[in-house]
Amino acid sequence: MANPKFELVGLIDRDESRLAAALPGNSKVKRALSRRLADVPWIGEVDALTIGTSPFSHYELIKEGLELGKHVLTEKPFTMQVSEGEELVQISESQGKILSIVHNFQFSKAAQALDRDLAINRLGAITSIVAIQYSNPRRRLPKWYQDLPLGLFYDESPHLLYLLRKYSPSEPILESIDIVPSTRGDSTPASITARYKAIRADGKEIPVIMMLLFETPISEWHLTINGEEGLADVDVFRDIYIQLPNDGLHVTSTVFRTSWQTSIQHWGQHFTRGVGHLLGKLRYGNDIVFDRYADAILSGKPPEGISGQHALAVLKMQHEIISSNRRVN
Repeated sequence: MANPKFELVGLIDRDESRLAAALPGNSKVKRALSRRLADVPWIGEVDALTIGTSPFSHYELIKEGLELGKHVLTEKPFTMQVSEGEELVQISESQGKILSIVHNFQFSKAAQALDRDLAINRLGAITSIVAIQYSNPRRRLPKWYQDLPLGLFYDESPHLLYLLRKYSPSEPILESIDIVPSTRGDSTPASITARYKAIRADGKEIPVIMMLLFETPISEWHLTINGEEGLADVDVFRDIYIQLPNDGLHVTSTVFRTSWQTSIQHWGQHFTRGVGHLLGKLRYGNDIVFDRYADAILSGKPPEGISGQHALAVLKMQHEIISSNRRVN
């Protein structure tokens, strides 16, 4: 593994072809064809697990791992039901084991640049936060996503929800949900818009909005933070960060300034990030996720931003939207 704090013991899968594809024939990494962790002959050599299966099996595998005395890092979405997530958090705490989730984009290079600007108050007082996703249904998607609640929403919304939670000045409070059914007959809606409010330190309310569009000809994910003195945009897919100053009267000179600064920042980062993408070295914050997971195991303290409690909070936001859709229907 890239992180020296871990030693890769082995891989487990229920599909032999996937195991063979993941490991070269001469690899010393152990492998096991199994549906249950307890049936893996070398499971006793393992201290920590990572789970990258479909969401439907997360609960059973996480629970079994924790009850076997293992630390667990799981992919999102956390579980299929809030009650399952609550149970797993309780088990991890009672067992004294670390439970973590891969909420990685909050640690990307673009997000770190945003963090630095917020730390020096470069944007001024925050006036709104918007997370938007354009999703092309033709792009590569897992076979099972249409079987999830609201389809692709359930698999992908955690990323935008944890970003909104991280950057909102207070816990976002849901105000309204707008769900437009698919025009294609899919379980994934054509669009979902969730409107929240958050409270700034000065007591003023600001809008926090998540908009997911699932039937678009391109795929783009963006987090935009608007402040009184400037705007910041995180291009999630490209891992690019753009910061623009307030354009005042919006006259010709400031319009050109915005265009020029956007272009320079975009292409300047696109060349460096693009090379990393081509070489398979663009980590999108996953390196920090694994580092925090390791440090949490060594210290016994829950990892900031990716703990079981963070996973549960995002899971509850997902089900708040799902429940709203059921009430409407």
